[in-house]
Amino acid sequence: MVGIRTAQRAHVETIESLIAWPDARSAGWDAGFLSGVFDAEGSCSGGILRFSNSNEEILTSIERGLARFGLASIRDPVRLNGVANIRLLGGLPARSAFFGIVQPAITRKLSLIGAAVKTVADLRVVSIEPIEGGSQQLVDITTTTGDFIAEGVVSHNCFARPTHQYLDLDAGDDFDRQIVVKVNVADVLRTELARPSWGHDPVALGTNTDPYQRAEGRYRLMPGIIDALASSGTPFSILTKGTLLRRDLPLLTDASQQVPIDLAMSIAVYDDDLQRSVEPGTPSTDARLATVTAARDAGFDCTVFLMPILPYLTDTRAHLDDALRRAKAAGATGVIHSALHLRGAVKPWFLQWLEREHPELVPKYRAMYPGAAAYAPKAYRDWLAERIRPLIRAHGLVRVREDPATGGVRFTARSAGARIGRPGAPGLAPPAAGAVGPAAHDTAPTLF
Repeated sequence: MVGIRTAQRAHVETIESLIAWPDARSAGWDAGFLSGVFDAEGSCSGGILRFSNSNEEILTSIERGLARFGLASIRDPVRLNGVANIRLLGGLPARSAFFGIVQPAITRKLSLIGAAVKTVADLRVVSIEPIEGGSQQLVDITTTTGDFIAEGVVSHNCFARPTHQYLDLDAGDDFDRQIVVKVNVADVLRTELARPSWGHDPVALGTNTDPYQRAEGRYRLMPGIIDALASSGTPFSILTKGTLLRRDLPLLTDASQQVPIDLAMSIAVYDDDLQRSVEPGTPSTDARLATVTAARDAGFDCTVFLMPILPYLTDTRAHLDDALRRAKAAGATGVIHSALHLRGAVKPWFLQWLEREHPELVPKYRAMYPGAAAYAPKAYRDWLAERIRPLIRAHGLVRVREDPATGGVRFTARSAGARIGRPGAPGLAPPAAGAVGPAAHDTAPTLF
C-alpha cells in the first residue's frame, strides 16, 4: 500500500480488500502466501532457505504455513533493526519439497545445483510417496533404476487414483467408472524389449494398475504381455486381486521355463461384509484364496499382500490371526503387510467412505492422519509389527519384504531360465508394461 498512489478512495478500498487476511486459510492460500513472501523477502543460499521480516503477523503466518505442509522451521532472535529470520530445517529434501509445494516465481532463487545430499540414514528406501497436488518440476538424481531417490528428494512413482488426475479425470467417481485401455500394449512392449539398451531387469506388473481387473476379461492383453516378457528373457512378477489370473496359469507355467516369475495376491480384508463395503465389485476373499491355491497347484509359490491393514477395523489380533491362518491354508508361502496409507487423492475418498460406513472412527483417523500426513504414526506401525510378527511365525509363513523400487516382492532367484514360484521381487516395469492403465485398480474406494 505504501508503494501505490491513487486519489480515489474506491481504488484504495479495493486494494485493501484484495490484500486482507482471509478468515479461513486454505492450503492453496498458504501455498500462495509462502510463494509471494519468499519472492518478496526470502532467500536460498549456502544451503539455507530463510525468510526475513519484522512484522509479527507475517512471521507467524510463515511458520503456520510451513507447518501446514509438514515443513519444520526455526526463528532466529530479532536483530537490532527489528528484523527476524525464519529458517527452513531439513536440508535439501526440505528445500526441494518447499519449492515443489509453493512454486515461487523468482526462479533464480530456486537453484539446488551442486547441493549435496547428506544423510546419516542407512541407504535403503523406506517409503515411496506420490507427489501431492499434481505435476511439478523435480530434482532428479540418477540411480540404477532411474526412478527414485531416498530422503524425500524425488519420487516418480504414484498410485492408481492420481494417475486419473494426470489424464484430467478426477480421482473419485471417474476412477471408479472410467477405464483407459492400452489395447496395443503387447506390441509396444515387444518393441521396447527389443531395444539394445534394454537390460532385462525384472518387470513388476500390478504395482499401480491391476493387470487382472475385469477389463482384462474382455481385452485379453495379459497373454501377449506374458509372451513378450518371456520371449525376451525378461523376468517378471504379477501382483493382483483378480481371480482371472487362473486363466493364464498354463501360460505362466510355460513362461517360467524361460524366465523367473513371481506371483502375489492382494488380500487385505478377511471379514466378508467389510470386504464388500470397502472393495465393492472386487473378487471375494474366498475367491482370491482359491486363486492362491490354484497358483500353488500349478507349481508356483504365492505371496499374500496383507495390505493395507485398517486401524480399528482389521488390526485386531483375531482378524490378523484368521487372515494368516486362511492364507496359510490356501497355500501362501509368504506375506507382506503394512498399515493403511492415505496418500494424495486417496485420503478424501477414503474419509468419505469412513464417514458413511463408520462415522465413529472419523475422529480417530483424523488424529492418526492429520493434515497432509499419509502414513500412520510410527508408534502405531511399531505396535502393529509387534502384534503381527509372532502370528506370522505361528502360522509358518515367511515375512517377505517389498521391493523398494516398485512395491512388489523381491525375487529370490534372478537367473533367467530358473524355475520360479517363490516369494521374490520384481524390478522396475517399463512404461509400456501395464496391461490396463492408467485405470481403475478396482471399484471404489480402493485403498492401495
